[in-house]
Amino acid sequence: MSTRNVRQALYQPGYLRSAWPWRAVLYLMSSAPVGALALLGIVVFALVGGVLTIVVIGLVVLAALGLAGVPVGAIERRRLRLMDNSPARNPHRTPDEPGLLAWARVRYQERTTWYELAYTVLFAFGLWMADALALLGALGAPLAMMATPILLALDGGGQAQALKYWSVTSYPEASAWSLAGVLLLPVGLYCLGVFAALRSAFAHLLLVGPEGELREELGEVARSRARLVHAFEAERRRIERDLHDGAQQRLVALTMTLGLARLDAPPGPLADQLAKAHGEAGKVLAELRELIHGIHPQVLADRGLEAALGDAADRSPVPVLVSASGLGRLPEPVEKAAYFVVCEALANVAKHSAAGLAEVGAEIREGSLFVSVLDDGVGGAVLLPGGSGGRAGGSGLTGLSDRVAALDGTLRLSSPPGGPTILSVEIPCEPIEVFG
Repeated sequence: MSTRNVRQALYQPGYLRSAWPWRAVLYLMSSAPVGALALLGIVVFALVGGVLTIVVIGLVVLAALGLAGVPVGAIERRRLRLMDNSPARNPHRTPDEPGLLAWARVRYQERTTWYELAYTVLFAFGLWMADALALLGALGAPLAMMATPILLALDGGGQAQALKYWSVTSYPEASAWSLAGVLLLPVGLYCLGVFAALRSAFAHLLLVGPEGELREELGEVARSRARLVHAFEAERRRIERDLHDGAQQRLVALTMTLGLARLDAPPGPLADQLAKAHGEAGKVLAELRELIHGIHPQVLADRGLEAALGDAADRSPVPVLVSASGLGRLPEPVEKAAYFVVCEALANVAKHSAAGLAEVGAEIREGSLFVSVLDDGVGGAVLLPGGSGGRAGGSGLTGLSDRVAALDGTLRLSSPPGGPTILSVEIPCEPIEVFG
C-alpha cells in the first residue's frame, strides 16, 4: 500500500530511505518566504486600512485585514501537498454571482476567511520562525558537526569551533564530532518529520478544517439539489403554459368543430361517427385539463395551500376530513411540496389501503409547516430507500422525500400491519402572508 502522507511514512521502516524526510525539510524551508509574504501582506493591508480610516470609521481596517489571509491560505494549501499526496480542498464557496463585490461578500460571510486571517497572523509573527529553529536544530546542528574536520582544515589545522561553542584543535577530535553528526542526522530527520507532520496538521485544521472536504461536498450536494428542484419547477411551469395555451386550445377548437359538424350532418352512420368522435374529443380535453391541474393547480397559485388541500380532498374517491386553518400564504416551493405530498398520499390511500376514511392535517408551529395524512386502512406501507414508498404491489411516494429534503424538511411514515397509516411531513418555513 502506497504511503499517502508524512504521518503514515513515519511509521514505515524505510522512512529515511524515502523522499518524505526531504519533503519535510523542503516544507519547513519554504515557510520563511511565505512567512515574509504574510507579514508584508498584513503590513500593507493595515496601512491601506489606516489611510482609509481618515475618511471612513475603523471598520475599514477590519475589512481590509479580513482578506489578507486569503492569498496566504491559498499558498499554504498548495504547500500542504509536500506533506500529503492528497490535495487540500479549497473550502471557500464559489459565489453565485460574478463580480468582485459578490466575491468579497461571500468571503466576508465565510468562517474560513477569518481562520485564514488568524493563521496568517500566527504565521507572520511566529510559525515560520519556529520552522526555521526546527531546521537549525534538527538538521543544521548535525550538518555543522559533520563539517568540523573541514572547518579545521580550512583554519590550517589550528582550531575550529564546533557548533560555535566548543573548540576543536585536533583531527581525531574533529572526526569524533563528525561521527556524532552522522549518528545524529537520522534522529534529526525523524524529529523534523514529526514536527512537519504536526505543523501541517495545524495548518490543515485552520485552512481546510476538520472534515472540511466532506462538509464542502455535502454543502455542494445540498446546493445542487436545490438548484435541480428550482429548475424542475421552472420546467413544470413551462410545460403547463404550453399545454394550456397550445394543446388545450387546439382541442377546444377541434371539439367545437366536431360539434358543429355533428349538428349539420344528416342522420345516419356519418352522424353517429361524428358523435363518437365528439365524445372522445371531450374526454381527451377533460383528461388534459386534469393533467394541467395536476402539474400546477390554479387554486394553489391563487388561494394558497389551505384551499388547495380542500380541493384535493374533494377530488379523492375516499372520504377525507381536512383540518387546516390559519396557514396563510407560504413560500411557493413549500406550498407545492406539501400539496403534492398530500395528493400522492391520497392517491396511495385510494389505490392500496382499502380505507374508509382519511384525514389531512396542516398547521404552522414553531417556524415549520407540519402536514399529516392518516387513513384507517390495512397498513403495511413502507418507505423504501431513495425516497420511494408504498404497499406491496403499489407505486408510492416516489421522489417526494427528495422534494421535501431539498427544503431541509423531513418525511416520516408509520404504517404497522392492520393500520393506521400516518404520513407526516415537517418543512421549515415562515408565512409570507397571514389570512384573517
